[in-house]
Amino acid sequence: MKRDSLSGCRPRPAVRIPERIAVPMAERHLTAGGVSVYTLPAPEYGVVRVSFVFRAGSSWQRVPFCASATVNNLAEGSRRMTSLQIAEQLDYYGSYFDVSLDRDWSVVTFVCLSKYFDRTLAIAREILIEPRFPEEELGVYCAKSRQALLVNRTKVDFMARELFARSIYGAQHPYGVSSDASLYDTLRREDVADFFRNHYTADNCFVVASGDVAGERIRSLEAFLGEMATGGETERPAFPEPVAVSRAERSVEGAVQSALRVGRTLFPRFHPDYVGMQVVATVLGGYFGSRLVQNLREEHGYTYGAYAAMVNFDRSGYFAAATEVGAPVTDETLAQMMAEIDRLRGELVPETELGMVRNIMAGEVMRILDGPFGIADVTIENIQNGFDNGYTAGYMEQVRAVTPGRIRELAQRYLVPEQLTTVVVGPARGEQQA
Repeated sequence: MKRDSLSGCRPRPAVRIPERIAVPMAERHLTAGGVSVYTLPAPEYGVVRVSFVFRAGSSWQRVPFCASATVNNLAEGSRRMTSLQIAEQLDYYGSYFDVSLDRDWSVVTFVCLSKYFDRTLAIAREILIEPRFPEEELGVYCAKSRQALLVNRTKVDFMARELFARSIYGAQHPYGVSSDASLYDTLRREDVADFFRNHYTADNCFVVASGDVAGERIRSLEAFLGEMATGGETERPAFPEPVAVSRAERSVEGAVQSALRVGRTLFPRFHPDYVGMQVVATVLGGYFGSRLVQNLREEHGYTYGAYAAMVNFDRSGYFAAATEVGAPVTDETLAQMMAEIDRLRGELVPETELGMVRNIMAGEVMRILDGPFGIADVTIENIQNGFDNGYTAGYMEQVRAVTPGRIRELAQRYLVPEQLTTVVVGPARGEQQA
């Protein structure tokens, strides 16, 4: 191989961006009780990860904060073990336990060495089949969560996220509601236990297992799921039609920055225009050299960063562009954000810029798919949206099919200024000029 004549180093290898990304297809097993178990075998890693996915997100709750309290207190004690004993047992075997929650789903994940799979599954049984939700532990959780929420609601970026959700969906919509922190004080153990009984059931669950999963481990997992309760609630509270407002502002005494959001409700991931709008969002603000960053950071020095993204839920989705800036330049920043949106609606994106965006999107997908656990995360998201992993395998084909003309068409259709909601959280008008 020839060396670079100036540096004496080998020449940098050519960058190769794949046109199609190979993603392993999950093998689906159906237990006797009807639970779908998806496996992604990778025995060479010597570890197992099992994720139990439930339709138990916050949009399913009838009591405020009940969904988050349930998933975060699963390991706080069972009929046979205290929270300390559960934690010590997981630690002893080097196992890991984690939970996550969004508007539609909750995910409970265990990671362990292959040789300790059965021991870890025995601890999972205490957490997922026989949790007790002790009053004292729940009280501590509620007190901490109430205080954390009060602190977060003094931060302009957090307040802007909540206000934006209310402004595009409506305060009574499950995707827009933000409850008063004082309601943590009225949350009862019975509320949490009822939510668990109604939503953490075999009928409401699917499982994704990755790593060293095969044979006896699959059979052990099937036996475990056979002990899980059946039935439960399959209809969540009614979803009213979103009620959007054009602009919402909130003043925060003593704030020195303003948090800004511009966007609107759109559609879930299965909509035919979703991938195209992901490309639109990436061009606008999906990476550090995006148009919003170039304008607001590099040209004007208003902010350190800005972003735009598509977000999807089961029954909806939204587009949002956001940043935080010094209070005196709030109005000018909003004007520049709208100017960049108008530019997408009026001008064709240069092929060189679009090519870079495609490469960035491909690189992000490849980063996420690095290893069996990343593939498991993508598998979970695909199943939640009604796809198999063939969707991800063909994702870059869809991205590469988006042309400059298509970007302009989508921006003209979905980013109409009169249909966008603007949210500003920061100092009062008089304070902004101080």
